[in-house]
Amino acid sequence: MRPPRPERSARAAGPVTRGEASPGGAAREGAARGGAAREGAASRLPVVRRRSGPSVARAGRRMPGPRLTGLGAALFCAVAMCVLGVLDRVLFGASPTAYGVLFLPVCVLTAVWVRRGDLAAAPVVAPIAFAVGLLPVAGSGDGAGGRLMGFVTALATEAGWLYGGTLVTGAIVLVRRIRLVRRRAAGKRPAA
Repeated sequence: MRPPRPERSARAAGPVTRGEASPGGAAREGAARGGAAREGAASRLPVVRRRSGPSVARAGRRMPGPRLTGLGAALFCAVAMCVLGVLDRVLFGASPTAYGVLFLPVCVLTAVWVRRGDLAAAPVVAPIAFAVGLLPVAGSGDGAGGRLMGFVTALATEAGWLYGGTLVTGAIVLVRRIRLVRRRAAGKRPAA
């Protein structure tokens, strides 16, 4: 049999909502009013704690904020594009336009989720991931030569999506970098 756990003090238990008992609090009030008989009953009431911190509704509205390293951003982007390439082949019959449209949100997420120290990696990994994920979408011919020709053709015809996604990634990274530099400069200024 386990030894009983020591009880927490009312102060350590957290805030108590109005009208509800705290250990010893209600007993003190009852004793102060002359109700010593209620002292035992009041001390047996459960303590109701109110949660402190952000509400569940506010937490659900926030976007998750993972911070990816340069390698993590490359892995995320490449895996996401490979999965989207396979899904594009299965669901849309290898539509390069659908693949290009799906590339844009991946670029945005990569640029937003990369760490501040690895901002320069995001615009580099986006086009590489585009090419890796394009392999299942590219038209396949006979043998390795036909497959390579289909891949190069798909890269050439979908260059607009490739440049657009890379441009979006670069713009987001540039804005984040400018904000970071300004924040650092504001922190170094002497107070007037």
